[in-house]
Amino acid sequence: MKSSLSVTVILLLSFNSLAQQYPDTSFTYPIRQAAYLPGTGPVIYVDEAHQNMHTLNAGFFAFGKLLERDGYRVQTLSSQIDNEDVLKECRILVIANALHASNVGNWVVPNPSAFSKEEIQVIKLWVKRGGALLLIADHMPFAGAAYKLGKAFGFEYINGFAFFDERSWPPMMFTAGNKTLPFSPISAGIKDYEVVDSVATFTGSAFYAPDIATPVLSFLDGVTFQPDTAWVFHKLTPWENLEPYHQGAIRRYGNGKVAVFGEAAMFTAQIVNDTIPVGFNSEYAPRNAQFTLNLIHWLDGVEEYQGGK
Repeated sequence: MKSSLSVTVILLLSFNSLAQQYPDTSFTYPIRQAAYLPGTGPVIYVDEAHQNMHTLNAGFFAFGKLLERDGYRVQTLSSQIDNEDVLKECRILVIANALHASNVGNWVVPNPSAFSKEEIQVIKLWVKRGGALLLIADHMPFAGAAYKLGKAFGFEYINGFAFFDERSWPPMMFTAGNKTLPFSPISAGIKDYEVVDSVATFTGSAFYAPDIATPVLSFLDGVTFQPDTAWVFHKLTPWENLEPYHQGAIRRYGNGKVAVFGEAAMFTAQIVNDTIPVGFNSEYAPRNAQFTLNLIHWLDGVEEYQGGK
């Protein structure tokens, strides 16, 4: 990418998270073989206790629907994670776009941690003992709000906006062919029909992954802009090259597992501005739902399916 990238072009063509968006409740993915019989799978908690942008009855409706059809019991977590008993029934904890209270309706820096020191320690210990965490933090201010929690597991979010080039629409395409979708347990799946060779993401953030982590979505080009106000770019907006960074990675941590991603819309199905499908339902993302199933199965430790056809 050329260093003369036009932020004006980005501003004009961006898919803006502030635009009107609502869940596509009609989307259904044809699961060929469920991991579990209906309602018998492990419990997945979706965090809603930290001013989360995505909740089960809103932005992450399609995410919950997909996993329930795979046999999981998907539930809302509405309490602070201040002791391990909060997570005693949980197999996988999903945190998507948490936000500090000071940034609700106020997407400007600073962006403090959405999680207290006590919560971060509880989550670390829970994962170390065998829990599984899926941490998703979109573009600024969400990346900033998740920074300390990610850092606790060796991942460092850049509190900005990640772009392949001058456009943010069409979405960014990570593919096996261009090596931005490297081989991993998530791209491979368990069955032959679960192989994923392309994934679409819809702007989002980037992060540094430790050497012990396995890259899942990697930047080989592009830039990340770090504005002081969301979606406001100008000639003096700080930026840096994305080549060393990732938008998805996984690792083991003690007896548990951690998956970190820098984009949320890729894991659900929404309609933006009344007409634009974004996520599972997008023509650019035919394998995103399978990618999500593969990711959850890895976090869960699934090796064989119990749910039949």
